[in-house]
Amino acid sequence: MAIEEHKDVESGGDLQEPFIQHAHDGSSSIGMVILSTLVAVCGSFSFGTCVGYSAPTQAAIRADLNLSLAQFSLFGSLVTIGAMLGAITSGHITDFIGRKGAMRISSGFCITGWIAVFFSKDSFILDLGRFFTGYGIGVISYVNLRGGLATTNQLLIVIGSSVSFLIGSVVNWRLLALAGLAPCICLLIGLCFIPESPRWLAKVGREKEFQLALRRLRGKDADISHEAQEILDYIESLQSLPKAKLLDLFQSKYMRSLVIGVGLMVCQQASGINGIGFYASETFVASGLSSGKVGTIAYALIQVPFTALGAILMDKTGRRPLITVSASGTFLGCFITGIAFFLKGQSLLLEWVPTLVVSGVLIYIASFAIGMGSVPWLIMSEIFPINIKGSAGSLVVLLTWLGAWIVSYTYNFLMDWSAPGTFFLYAVGCLLTIVFVAKLVPETKGKTLEEIQACINTEEK
Repeated sequence: MAIEEHKDVESGGDLQEPFIQHAHDGSSSIGMVILSTLVAVCGSFSFGTCVGYSAPTQAAIRADLNLSLAQFSLFGSLVTIGAMLGAITSGHITDFIGRKGAMRISSGFCITGWIAVFFSKDSFILDLGRFFTGYGIGVISYVNLRGGLATTNQLLIVIGSSVSFLIGSVVNWRLLALAGLAPCICLLIGLCFIPESPRWLAKVGREKEFQLALRRLRGKDADISHEAQEILDYIESLQSLPKAKLLDLFQSKYMRSLVIGVGLMVCQQASGINGIGFYASETFVASGLSSGKVGTIAYALIQVPFTALGAILMDKTGRRPLITVSASGTFLGCFITGIAFFLKGQSLLLEWVPTLVVSGVLIYIASFAIGMGSVPWLIMSEIFPINIKGSAGSLVVLLTWLGAWIVSYTYNFLMDWSAPGTFFLYAVGCLLTIVFVAKLVPETKGKTLEEIQACINTEEK
C-alpha cells in the first residue's frame, strides 16, 4: 500500500513537512527533521513487516498448530480486516489525541499482536494477534497517508515486507513474530524525542505548544512568524469549507473523480497482489519446488529496487504511462504463471514448471512495484477536490482494505480449485486495469488541482 503525498490539516498535520517545504541553517533543526522523518517511516517499516509475515510462515504455522486451509486463510487475511477497522477509526483518534498519540496506539496494538502470535497455542490467539497487528497498521496507514514523503514511506513498507521474507526464510515463525517487535519499539522510543505536529496543535487551539513545536523543527534562531500565520490562515480556510458527508460524494459533480479513485483501487486489488504476496512461498512449493525459500528470497530482493525505480520514474514518465506499463507487466507475469500451472496439470514439461512459476511471479512483483503499488494512491490523492478529500479518501481506503481481505482470504481456496485458473483470473484483472486507465484516468503529472478538475469535467462532458 502506498502513501498519499499531499498534506491535509484535518488529519493532524505532517511531521515530515518541514524537511520538504523549508530549509534552515541550524543543524539542530535539520537533525530534528531527520529524526521526525525516521520515526514516521519506522511506522511504514512496521507496516511492511506485518503484511510480509504470512508468506514465509504458512507451511510451518499450519504444521505446528495443525491448522486447516480455511483456518490459515482466515489467519492470513485477518490482518486486512484489522487494518480496515484501524483505517476507519484512525481519523477520529488522530483528531482527538494528535498524530503522535495515534502512532503510539498503533505501536501498542502491533506489539500486543506480535506477542500474541509468539505465544499462541491455538488458532484463536493466533488470529487475535494477527487482527491486532492489522489494526495497528491500519491506524499507521492513515497517519502516514497524509505524510509528505510518499516515496520514502512506500519504499520502507516494501523493505519491511522484504525483511520479513528474508528473516522468515532462516528462522521459525515464532522468532519472526519477535522480530516484528523491533520497529514498533523503535517507533515508541523515537516518539519521545520529536514534537507533535504543529498543524494539529494549531488546529486544536494549543497556540503556545504550536509555536514551540514549530520552533523546534525550524531552529531556535529561525523566524517562524510568517509560516505560523500561513498555517493558521490555512486552517481557518479549511474550517470554513462545508464538511462533506459520505452521501455528498455521489453528487454528479464528484462522480467521475469517485469512479476514478475507487476504480483504480479495485483494479489494484483485482490483480491479486494480496494473494500472491501473502502466500508466495506456498505458490512456489505448489509448482514443484521442494522449498519456497529460494523463490521467496528472490521475491524479497527484487521488489525493493523496482519500487525505488518506480519512485524515480513517477514524475518523469507521468502517471498513466507508468501504470499502463506496470499493469502490462503484471498481466505477463500472471499469464506465464498460469501457463506453467496448466502445463503441470497436463504433465507437460514438468522440469520447466518451477522455473516458469518463479519467473512469472518475479515478473509480476517487479512490474507491480514499479507502478501498480503506488500510482493508484498518488492519483487518488490528486483527483479529489479539497472539500471532499477526507471523506473520499476514507471511502477509498475502506474499499481497498475490503478488497485486500477478499483477495487474501480467497487465494488459497482458488489455488485449491485451479492454480492456472487463479492466475488467469488475475491476468484478466490486469487487462481491465489497462482498459480502465486508457478510458477514464486523466494524466495528473505537473497539474494543479484546478487543472485536474477541469480536465475531468471536460472529459466527462
